[in-house]
Amino acid sequence: MRKEKDIDGLISTLKTSKDNRIREKVAYILGDIHADDSVDDLINCLDDEYWPLRKAATLSLGRIGNPEAVPVLIKLLNDEYWHVRENAALSLGAIGDKRAVDPIIQALKDGSLNVKCELVGALGNLGDIKASKHLSEILGEDDFLLRACTVTSLGKIGDDVAIKSLLRSLQDDSYLVRVNATYALGTIGEENTIPYLEEALNKSQGESYEFEIALKKAIASIKSRNKSG
Repeated sequence: MRKEKDIDGLISTLKTSKDNRIREKVAYILGDIHADDSVDDLINCLDDEYWPLRKAATLSLGRIGNPEAVPVLIKLLNDEYWHVRENAALSLGAIGDKRAVDPIIQALKDGSLNVKCELVGALGNLGDIKASKHLSEILGEDDFLLRACTVTSLGKIGDDVAIKSLLRSLQDDSYLVRVNATYALGTIGEENTIPYLEEALNKSQGESYEFEIALKKAIASIKSRNKSG
């Protein structure tokens, strides 16, 4: 009973306080305690002129995970502030509603690296194979951190398009991309990728300790999984 009263008090503060910073803090708290009763009021905050409140409410809606918020979170992928767009992508990936797949794919044109990384991560969490082609195209971009995030998401999707892109990424200039691609292939577990992993291991010749460890683990994991299967 006391918890319900506390939540009611927080919601009341969110709705009536004249101090934007207090409302912002309350919005974060409601997400931290997963207050499902606050979803409608948090959604109402998404039109607020104070963008830090929109940012807080967007993140909290993702933490609560109620799919009722999906349509308004999709709209926020076009918010003027990248901080809000970033949290919208993060929250859509956390909620996991497939209605978000196509809008997120469209939003991949976003010029902010922070936002783009969250969009890529969201597509990985959503796991829809229609995203594989679009994620694969990102592997041609210059930023290695973005490519590293992308191969991880492709590993979560795991279709043929993803696997082919991951195999190509074993030759990426960045060791981090190569390592993430290797772990992704190990997670997918396709036996026909073993020769490519072994070839990469033979070619490495001590060039990257982390990459070689990842290759050995992936090969062992795939062999063990197929042997037991």
